[in-house]
Amino acid sequence: MNIGVDLGGTKIRAGIELNGLITKQNTTFLQQKESLTSTLDQLIELIRPLISYSVNRIGIGVPSVVDTEKGIVYNVTNIPSWKEVALKDILEEEFNLPTFVNNDVNCFTLGEHRFGLAKGFNSVVGVTIGTGLGAGIIINDKLYVGHNCGAGEIGLLPYLDKNFEYFVSNSFFETQFGVSALATNEAAIDGNFKALEIWDEFGRHLGAAIKAIMYVYDPETIILGGSISKAYPYFQASMFESLRDFAFPESLKRLKIFQSQDNNISILGAAALNS
Repeated sequence: MNIGVDLGGTKIRAGIELNGLITKQNTTFLQQKESLTSTLDQLIELIRPLISYSVNRIGIGVPSVVDTEKGIVYNVTNIPSWKEVALKDILEEEFNLPTFVNNDVNCFTLGEHRFGLAKGFNSVVGVTIGTGLGAGIIINDKLYVGHNCGAGEIGLLPYLDKNFEYFVSNSFFETQFGVSALATNEAAIDGNFKALEIWDEFGRHLGAAIKAIMYVYDPETIILGGSISKAYPYFQASMFESLRDFAFPESLKRLKIFQSQDNNISILGAAALNS
């Protein structure tokens, strides 16, 4: 049994992984994010009840660049007090358990590869679409993070007059149409024509991002996750239409694209770090 932790800018979730399932889970909403001491205390107290079980290690995914060897996280998204935090040392001292730290999207992708829809594929790109746009990469059945844990930052690649993240995240809906992705999804469920048009446009931008992924990594499968992926039925068709001009049609035929189905997949991936 291993503990997996998914640290977000709003809440923290922690659970025990056993045979590919989360058997115990705790959740807390972050308070006083301007205080490093307060946020660390919340994290520790969330994990503490899980330590009473016979667990082997702790894995934690964080929305930031990570020194994966030393377990130091830098400039964590939406937690202003986390500029440089030696998270591995802090948790190992507190709980006396081996602790491994990685980027949250890498944990999502590892979770899908070990326990989810990408199980059995040896080259995978996991894409999370929400407040931002990021990717995790599996090559030859191993998580690839790059020299500085910066591999997969596809959202920052130049695209049109901005970058991919501007057009393939919640910012697309807010800056272009003055609404949130959630509101657009709810309107689409009700059959609103304008909302359906917005999702069509979004799908075309996502298709362009997927083409970039294909040219760079040529994976067997791409897994879409994050809050915006829940609207997949509304942008799926235009996304695939946008892929039709991909230069290598035979490669495209073999590509599998899935929408993530497990809300605990990032916790499972964190628990699998270094295994």
